[in-house]
Amino acid sequence: MSRTPTDAGLAVDVPGSRGGDPGGGARGEAPGAELSIVTSGLTKRFGSGQVAVDALDLAVPSGSVFGFLGPNGSGKTTTIRMLLGLVAPTAGEWRLLGAPMPGGVGGVLSRVGALVEGPAFYPYLSGEANLRRYDAADPSADPRTVSARIGLALERVGLAAAAGKRYRAYSLGMRQRLAIAATLLGPRELLILDEPTNGLDPQGTREVRGLVKEIAAEGTTVFVSSHLLAEVEQMCSHVAVMRAGRLVAQGPIADLRASETVRIRVETPDVEEAAAVLAGLGLPEIRLGDGDVSAALGAGLPERVCAALVTGGVAVRGLAVQRPTLEDVFVGLTGEGFDVDG
Repeated sequence: MSRTPTDAGLAVDVPGSRGGDPGGGARGEAPGAELSIVTSGLTKRFGSGQVAVDALDLAVPSGSVFGFLGPNGSGKTTTIRMLLGLVAPTAGEWRLLGAPMPGGVGGVLSRVGALVEGPAFYPYLSGEANLRRYDAADPSADPRTVSARIGLALERVGLAAAAGKRYRAYSLGMRQRLAIAATLLGPRELLILDEPTNGLDPQGTREVRGLVKEIAAEGTTVFVSSHLLAEVEQMCSHVAVMRAGRLVAQGPIADLRASETVRIRVETPDVEEAAAVLAGLGLPEIRLGDGDVSAALGAGLPERVCAALVTGGVAVRGLAVQRPTLEDVFVGLTGEGFDVDG
């Protein structure tokens, strides 16, 4: 595991391939990579020693869409509250956009947009009127540009045509879009979204997912907390996985997937014969099923496997390369899964 020094003396572990304890490692960015969020040993205990977040070391690359993943109750929201200075940590240090916190909160939070635990708006006011109240609560906002900034924020989230509609008439997807618009009333370098697709139907989920990708494409770092593995997998470039307050793994999703085995599965009535061909090719971990056989593909080429099966007289009904999903990675790390659908 390497150490990334910072200008204020905070040295942060940039984890290696895997790990959830302070001495372990999870795949991370190379030393010196620019980080929008970095924590070292961040810990929160409540009451009689209940540990909500345990020695968390995060490294969030600038410009990434970073999924902060874990089941409900794993410490995600508590971590976000600590990052934003809403809850004081029991131990540890952290930085946002290069500034040590909580001392730098005054200069940093105007560059950070945050949505924590769902939107809260006045139901009888329009979307635009609600945003005006949000903007008025920001001491750094320029009242002379409020109309232009609100118009731009609504345009970015696709709500310009519904600006005058009352909030109570908004769909769930529109409400989440308005909440994100509230985080975009000024220039933001970092967006922190806590469960932005929570409670949404499939259409609303797709809307928010597309919006997050658009915002990230403009150069904003987006930190997305979620308990939905499949959603994070479609939206994010990097991920950190939490379990019971501890970090299980973090890094680029592609790298985490690469830590799990790619398999090839053959549907055939000639199971024994197919297994013999796969063994002859040197493929390990051969598993026979009812009408199918699979093996670890490794560096083997699927077309070579297919040609060998046909040459060997095996009747091939189907052939598929099974690449590991984020759920496979999580199960491989912890030996168990969690709610992947909500």
